[in-house]
Amino acid sequence: MMSDTALNQPNPIIAEEHELQRTLGPVQLILLGIGAVVGAGIFVITGTAAAEHAGPAVLISFLIAAFGCMFAGFCYAEFASMIPASGSAYTYSYATMGRFMAWFIGWNLVLEYLVSGAAVAAGWSGYFQAMMADVGLHLPAALASAPLTFGPGHHLVFTGSLIDLPAALLITVLTTFLVIGVRESATFNGAMVLTKVAIIIAVIVFCLPFVKTANLTPFIPPNTGTYGQYGWSGIAAGAGMVFFAYIGFDAVSVAAQETKNPQRDLPIGILGSLGICTLLYMLMALVMTGITSYKTLDVPNPVSFAVSHIEAVKWLGLPINIGATLGLATVVFVAIYGQSRIFYSMARDGFLPPMFSAVHPRFKTPHRGTIATGALATLLGAMFPLDILGDLVSIGTLLAFVVVCVGILILRVRAPKAKRPFRTPYVWAVAPLGVAICGYMMYSLSNDTWVRLVVWTVIGLLIYFGYGVRHAAPSKWVVSNES
Repeated sequence: MMSDTALNQPNPIIAEEHELQRTLGPVQLILLGIGAVVGAGIFVITGTAAAEHAGPAVLISFLIAAFGCMFAGFCYAEFASMIPASGSAYTYSYATMGRFMAWFIGWNLVLEYLVSGAAVAAGWSGYFQAMMADVGLHLPAALASAPLTFGPGHHLVFTGSLIDLPAALLITVLTTFLVIGVRESATFNGAMVLTKVAIIIAVIVFCLPFVKTANLTPFIPPNTGTYGQYGWSGIAAGAGMVFFAYIGFDAVSVAAQETKNPQRDLPIGILGSLGICTLLYMLMALVMTGITSYKTLDVPNPVSFAVSHIEAVKWLGLPINIGATLGLATVVFVAIYGQSRIFYSMARDGFLPPMFSAVHPRFKTPHRGTIATGALATLLGAMFPLDILGDLVSIGTLLAFVVVCVGILILRVRAPKAKRPFRTPYVWAVAPLGVAICGYMMYSLSNDTWVRLVVWTVIGLLIYFGYGVRHAAPSKWVVSNES
């Protein structure tokens, strides 16, 4: 039996059987990445990070977070070009660090995709209802919000509502698209992405002439005496917050088995989407903090709020709300897509029951896993608000980034001559910097987040030792040490 960490074999990479249909090209992958990233970050978190932590220097916060993601992105791109299988960091960990680490990372990717999809659906519900209210349509209170929230003492309390109906309906519709087919889903996602990016560009172009130097001065507000409130510590705290805005670019790598030319197209999709999103974030942050005081931006809708201060561009308010609604919807879409493919990969390897790897004979999609993902996300999104769900996401993603950066170094040592269609530049500097920056952002997260990570990990270990360890097959990916 082949060892699951065997990397120095004379064989080439051993490929699995391809059951999913290869229909995606580089443009669709870039749109998939942008669809995953441009959402809550650009429409909500930018204002909060500026108001509470960094001021106008939130631009630097975005840049720091982008560097951490970029370093991890280079490592993702190298792995994706060598191991063109669905599963993202889960599959890469299996190929380099073995069965246990593969499970550990796969389980934490559930935090990134499943929980973030549910969290953003809860946020989308608020934007959607606000947009409907503009035309005089209102939902009954019992159907308009989650039945649970945080009360005094950080304890769960009932709100009196029955269900967040818009969040549940959004996930149901998007799940249906994903079951029907990845090409149709990618086309739908691409249309929404192009619309929201066009709206974002319109806001930047029309508002840049109204940016005032006075609003950007001082660019780095002096620290208040409390760590994280302005100054350089505020920029660092802001970086930890806006990192959430980048979550999702790695979703491109889970599309490996549905990509026409994964060795070439996956690196283009990963790095292309990350670069475009960083540019959009920084320009939008400049506009928001330049047309109004950063101190006023701690509101649920900071973009439309900032625009409302300029009479000449108030007409952008409705397009911004449409863009926010589409933006959040595409994030949910890619999250469900990514999670269903993670389940597919883990079930294919025996960590989860076979139902998650079943492929529909007509649509060529992992329909049962997709439906199960949609059902779980619907339950979470309909029952819990954004603040509870959002707390669970960042730490799992950062941990996956750290493992990918470490894994690429392990592979360089164990199989230095392996064929690498894409090579991480300056890998012995880039990968450690990725570990350091992402590790620092993990360190900056709250103690409650670490406690939730521990609880989540314990649940995962019970599943692993109760089912996965007895059914898991050896890794199907063996990296040759021959070029």
